Amino acid sequence: MSREDPSKTEKATEKRIKKTRDDGSVPKSGEVSTCVVLLTGVLAMRYMGEYYFKNFSEIFRWFFTEGITQTLNQQTVYRMFLWSVVKMALLLLPFMGLIALAAYTNLRLQVGKLWVLKFRWDRINFNIAAALKQLIISPDALVRLGRSILQAAVVGIAPYLVIRQELPNLMPLFNQSVLGITSYMLLVAYKMFCYALVPMILMAIADLWYTRWRYHDNLMMTKSEVKDERRQAEGDPEVKQRQLRKMFEVMGRRLNSTVPKADVVITNPTHYAIALRYDLTEAPAPMVLAKGVDRIAKRIRDLAIENDVPLVENPPLAQALYKQVEIGETIPEEMYQAVAAILARLAKFKSRRG
Repeated sequence: MSREDPSKTEKATEKRIKKTRDDGSVPKSGEVSTCVVLLTGVLAMRYMGEYYFKNFSEIFRWFFTEGITQTLNQQTVYRMFLWSVVKMALLLLPFMGLIALAAYTNLRLQVGKLWVLKFRWDRINFNIAAALKQLIISPDALVRLGRSILQAAVVGIAPYLVIRQELPNLMPLFNQSVLGITSYMLLVAYKMFCYALVPMILMAIADLWYTRWRYHDNLMMTKSEVKDERRQAEGDPEVKQRQLRKMFEVMGRRLNSTVPKADVVITNPTHYAIALRYDLTEAPAPMVLAKGVDRIAKRIRDLAIENDVPLVENPPLAQALYKQVEIGETIPEEMYQAVAAILARLAKFKSRRG
């Protein structure tokens, strides 16, 4: 049940979800994105450390050996600048590429394929008091505040725990070389990151669940909204009834003018009715003047009785004529014999034959 409006007890329909999604509103957790980016960065630094160490060593070695002996002029400074830019690009591009790929993958997994490039002016709240109230008093604001406090506590506690564990190892650093001290500091920093990431990942999972729950909770609909949407999708029953009534009136007027001209009506006996007319001056074969099922078939039979048009019961032929021949078309050749046998028994055609 929606907490903001108790009357919203129904789950959002597919149409409402699609419309909201098309407007750019999707359940996306920022905490998950932050954790994915941090985790990718830490793993990249962990497994690409040798690559970075080798390249940084090459850069510093060149600057403090060959570079320091260079005669500084416009050409040498320009070459040194280009060389430095290429080296830094080779260092940064793999790392930034992994971060970008992780962020993009995370976004696609959370929201799927969605591109929204239009700016929504209606989302800008010009009511400052209402905006401040929503920012400070809303449940989402309280959740964000609690999440921020918890994150700050995690980020502060993780270094404290690591440093407390590493206190016995700090004194021996006085006897270490610069390379040893640097390696030790990097390992301690990596350990701090790992300590901080574990609770952050748990918080991200909780935030993802809350974000999705809150998203669907905000989309809850009232029963009247669901009925209105269903009515719009299926069409107003009253309007559809009027359209059907008008269609039957038009069809009835057409039947009133065509069925009396028929020579015979072939029935199923109740579900199908096909009115046929055979006049060599109009067509070389019998023609279908009208056809119908159920209500229309009953109307055709009633008109045939009123106008003394013979009714002949032949279910196979009636079904075949209804399915294969449209109104205004002549019957196919394979039906000539069956229809001719029926017409031959009619008084009208007996008198012509005599």
